[in-house]
Amino acid sequence: MSRRKKQERQQLLQEKLNTTPFLTDEELAILFNVSVPTIRLDRLELGIPELRERIKAKAEGYAHEANDHDHIEVVGELIDLTVGEQGLSILRTTNDMTDCAGYVEPQYLYAQADSLAKAVLGVPAALAGVGNIKYKNPVKADCNLVAKASVMRQRGEKHFIWVTIKDKVNEVFRAKFIMEPIEDRM
Repeated sequence: MSRRKKQERQQLLQEKLNTTPFLTDEELAILFNVSVPTIRLDRLELGIPELRERIKAKAEGYAHEANDHDHIEVVGELIDLTVGEQGLSILRTTNDMTDCAGYVEPQYLYAQADSLAKAVLGVPAALAGVGNIKYKNPVKADCNLVAKASVMRQRGEKHFIWVTIKDKVNEVFRAKFIMEPIEDRM
């Protein structure tokens, strides 16, 4: 009986990671109501790599699509982009980004969020007329920050974009931008 449950769990695990590959082992353990080591064993049996390797594989898979948008500069590495809808980027923090207390300066998180929002618009230059930002948790060096931007709505030439940046599972920064392409203002 327990073998069948394991097979069902592993099948569901495979399906879940096919649709949302950036889930951590901790999140999966909570989702399936099992321990983290159980999830790791299931991944091992199924040949599913750890989160960092899944992110790297996804980045390599989207490298050719990112080349179509060479005119757009993004702080970090552009992983996924659907112009006009959503985008995903990863920024690896380094020691040269930190302040004297050892935390990453907030301007790096803002730059990642702002540049990804512009990339989602598909324009090289845009004005953030309004930006509501929240620096929620301090970030140390040597971590991967995953930013996700989504266009929530559009009113005329103004785009309302929501950006969240996470360090593993914790949200460390979020922003709501109202952006307008600069060429439309001239």
